[in-house]
Amino acid sequence: MRPNKRDELIRRALDLFYGNGFHATGMDLVAAETGVSKTSIYKHFRSKEELILAVLRLRDEDFRSWLYGRLEARADTPRGQLEALFDVLEEWFGQPGFQGCMFIKASAEYQSPEDPINVQSAEHKRLLQEHFARLAAEAGAREPDALARQLMVLKEGAIVLAALTHGSAPARDARTAAAALIEQAIA
Repeated sequence: MRPNKRDELIRRALDLFYGNGFHATGMDLVAAETGVSKTSIYKHFRSKEELILAVLRLRDEDFRSWLYGRLEARADTPRGQLEALFDVLEEWFGQPGFQGCMFIKASAEYQSPEDPINVQSAEHKRLLQEHFARLAAEAGAREPDALARQLMVLKEGAIVLAALTHGSAPARDARTAAAALIEQAIA
């Protein structure tokens, strides 16, 4: 399998895992849906877990790139980007096929703190929180790390509720709470 075929396999597996879950998606289904034989898959990934890790790395890169780009498109100041977070999440929640966060799903299916899949999921959240803390510091927050943690709680809660309710109202509710936190932290 050429490198671009490998990348295509990872991208197509991402859709399968996102739509069906990790444990429910067997390698037979991955092979059938991607058109790549199991033998070829296992030449590049020693296990299903290695494929899942590659999928999570791709999703992390794609999601953070999309999120940061959308924040920058909506606001040109760090505070404005923090304030726009829940508007951008509302966009995501309204996209066809939205089924929640792949990293929340992965950590729920691979719960051991030492499991590489759980570790990769936690790293995604850490990188997001680090970005929000950097924006908060640039915006002049007195305690940027605390504000970033609070925004993460709102963000993660909104994602879970949006997936459960199949609607975008949680983004609007979280936006109201976030506005109060940002005003208090930066004013």
